Formats: sequence, C-alpha cells, structure tokens
Amino acid sequence: MLTAARTHTTPGWTDLETEFDAWSAQGKCATFWWRDDDAAQPSAALDKLLMAAGTEPVSIAVIPAQATPELADRLRDMANVSVLQHGFAHTNHAPNGEKKAEFGHHRPIATMRSELSEGRKRLKNLFGKRFVPIFVPPWNRVSETLSAEIMDLGFIGLSTFGPRTATHAMNCHADIIDWRGKRDFVGTETALGQILHHLAMRRSSATDATEHTGLMTHHLDHDPGCWQFIEDFAHAINNHPAAAWISSAQKAAGGQQ
Repeated sequence: MLTAARTHTTPGWTDLETEFDAWSAQGKCATFWWRDDDAAQPSAALDKLLMAAGTEPVSIAVIPAQATPELADRLRDMANVSVLQHGFAHTNHAPNGEKKAEFGHHRPIATMRSELSEGRKRLKNLFGKRFVPIFVPPWNRVSETLSAEIMDLGFIGLSTFGPRTATHAMNCHADIIDWRGKRDFVGTETALGQILHHLAMRRSSATDATEHTGLMTHHLDHDPGCWQFIEDFAHAINNHPAAAWISSAQKAAGGQQ
C-alpha cells in the first residue's frame, strides 16, 4: 500500500484520528471496505489503482458485457482483489428527465433477471474464484422489486450508496468525485465529512453498527486530488490500531467487525 511518511495536522485528518481514538476507547475497530467501479479492461488507471491498494483488499465492480479476458488475466493472481457484478452493460434505460438507471423500474422485470443471470455466469467464467456474487447496480439505483429478489437470483449481497436497510447490503458511504460539478476530486473536507458521519453513526448505534464504512472510487475518472486522497486515507487507516480494511470476500464469508 502506498503510504505517506508525514503525519497529518490539518482539520479533517485530525478529526478522523480523533474518531478512531473514540472507537478505540470503546474497545471497537472501525472497519472499512473499498469498492472501485466501471472496470472492463486493463488500463494504466487500473494499474495505478492496484498499485495504490498494494496488498490491501479492494473490490472491483466489473461490467459483465464489456469485460475482457485480458482483464481476467490482469487480476488472476491478485489475491487481494475481489470482482463484483456491475450491472450488465452499464446502459441507461431511464427516460429523459429521470435519474440514470440500468436496473430501475423502467424495464420488464423478466428482462432484468435474465441480464443479471447472464452477467453473473460471464463473470464467474472469466474470473473464477475472484468473483464474489454481489450486485452493484450502475448509478447505485435498482428497482425495489429487483432489490427484494436479489438473494433469490443467485447473489449474496447488494451494494448501492448510503446506510443500509438490509443485512445483505454492503454499501458505500463516501464518493470522492464531484459528479454534479467538474467531475473532479470532491475535496478532502467533503470526502472525510461523509466518512466521519457514517463512523459516528455506527459508533453511537444510530445506524447499523456492523456495516463496514465503504469508500467508492472510479479509477478511470480520477484526477491527482483523488489519487492523493486515496493514498492519505489508506495511510490513516493503516497507521491506527482501531481502524482496519475488510474485503467483500471476508464479508461474504461472514466477517464482521
């Protein structure tokens, strides 16, 4: 894992250390997981992400219809990498004026079930043991009907954004890209604010305390600020005894904090 030699003394980072200290005082460990979206083929950006992760666990959400054998080859020996199912073709089917969705309420449920099954089989064939059947809907949106059926469709979990409302969900809680602005780094204050909010809610049991706090990244869209934040955030976690990474594979096997 890339680490920074310095010790942060700026607001936000010191707040994060204080939050970790609060977890330590309660005899708890603040657990995190990392989901990176939109992989389909090898790239320089993917190589940079894998280098940043080092040996720490990272879950790569792969688009089944676009996934290449070359990507499978690139990830084959990466013991720290799990592959999740990112929709089917990452195609927007929402009408104009509505928020983007591939698996929203806009299409027949039978069609979506068929695509989920086809995508799952393709990823299993390509990635073998690297594939963990957790469904990541593009744009973090999925119809309520499909969401309720996800465990019956061959998946062990669902990953969207925000505090979960079901125990099989493995969501993300911090997005480091400003999608509504310039599509660049959202800023340290905002990114850490999202993380600190979820940690405080977990620690006080105001939300599900066993839900690991999720970092969401998109390697193909990162600017220098995004890459720096990932490095600094990893440094903060790896250098505090009350913070730890957990993989989606661990979660699937029943790993809890």
